[in-house]
Amino acid sequence: MKTDAGIDLNCDLGEGEPWERTMALLDSVTSANVACGGHAGDAETVRAIAAETLRRGIRFGAHPGLPGGFGRDTAAVSPAELSAMLEEQLGFSGQIARQLGVGLRHVKLHGSLYHAANVDPALAEATLRVVSRRTSGAVLFAPPEGWLARTASGCGVEVWTEGFLDRGYRDDGTLVPRGAAGALLVGADAVRHRAREWIATGEVVGVTGRRLRMAPRTWCVHGDSPDAVAMAAAARVEFRRASADPSR
Repeated sequence: MKTDAGIDLNCDLGEGEPWERTMALLDSVTSANVACGGHAGDAETVRAIAAETLRRGIRFGAHPGLPGGFGRDTAAVSPAELSAMLEEQLGFSGQIARQLGVGLRHVKLHGSLYHAANVDPALAEATLRVVSRRTSGAVLFAPPEGWLARTASGCGVEVWTEGFLDRGYRDDGTLVPRGAAGALLVGADAVRHRAREWIATGEVVGVTGRRLRMAPRTWCVHGDSPDAVAMAAAARVEFRRASADPSR
């Protein structure tokens, strides 16, 4: 399994990006979050990416989302509806994973589902119950604070807390909403600087200049960012450099 000093780098894939971009991102990441039939992701795409993760030694994960939309608006879904969606989408990706001999290693909710399940205890429980039932030993990528991380152990699910290399942070450690000033970091240099700073100090700088202590188990670069390939490559270089440092 391709890792760098225990620093995992993940990316959302199979969301309609050109195949050349998918392949370039797979050159850098250690975990692939693959859309699985909700907001995006058809069987051919999921199967092709899963095969690449097996060949490259990358963690294959499911990235379920709201059908009919890209899922970054406010999620309006009941616990029962969410359970049904997750049953279908995790079943879909899990079946392909089994057919190819790829382990379904993790689950990461997409967009508004990711945030809604983290602030709503009923949605968090629905998510965790399905992940526990539908996957065997898969971890859940989730924010460091909130209902998902808080209640996961009670449902028998391991959580990897997640940080974002290409998103702005508010003083309370939450993400700046998309569309607001400072929501997105632009360019490989910005990601490189954030990765270096976190490796050196364990902190990132929020949009107001406040330093935030963070200890994520996995870091994300969004695959639909214009500079995503260069951003992911820059982060991978920094994580490799950290792994080669004998003082760490």
